[in-house]
Amino acid sequence: MTAEVTTPRARSPLHHRAHLLAAADVEGPRGVRLRELPCAAQVTLRLDPSSPAAARVAGALGLPALPVEPGGVRTAAGATERTVLWLGPDEWLVVGPEGDAPAIEAVVRDALGDGHGAVVDVSANRTTLEISGPCAREVLEKGCSLDLHPRAFGPGRCAQTLLARAAVILRQIDTGPTYHLLVRGSFAPYLADWLLDAMTEFRSPEVPR
Repeated sequence: MTAEVTTPRARSPLHHRAHLLAAADVEGPRGVRLRELPCAAQVTLRLDPSSPAAARVAGALGLPALPVEPGGVRTAAGATERTVLWLGPDEWLVVGPEGDAPAIEAVVRDALGDGHGAVVDVSANRTTLEISGPCAREVLEKGCSLDLHPRAFGPGRCAQTLLARAAVILRQIDTGPTYHLLVRGSFAPYLADWLLDAMTEFRSPEVPR
């Protein structure tokens, strides 16, 4: 008799709060919505951006070049759904769909060749919260010191910052606006609860000034 082998399923830090996030939706002109996007592939990349290896890695990821401007974001063309976020002068985070981390690691290591660099799968380190809707920016501004006005921050930008004292990687996705918050798993329940509380005021009509 052959023993059945069961593959463990990944559980996100907020799997038990999904119903609370959905129940907190605010509709209308003051709308805001919070969801978890669990188990995304996340791979940290460190190398010299001026090296030949950097150009090879960018090409392997489907990019013309790695983003080198502070807060830059580039998404690969095609169906890979891989996005590269600038975290520092020689550091990037490659984000992809669930289960894609081994493939990302493989193509990056192959492209590095004998070049100096490091690539590490950090998918288990963070989960992603998506907050969207007309009042999403106002919610974030309650706990973030960054200037999130469209004149200063918009789609295609990211930043490492603090939100309600929790370290996050903040990325704006579109002008809806929609934001992605990459937060460590141990801080995710706290941050989700903080965001749910910050969303509460938008359930009521806006008070005329």
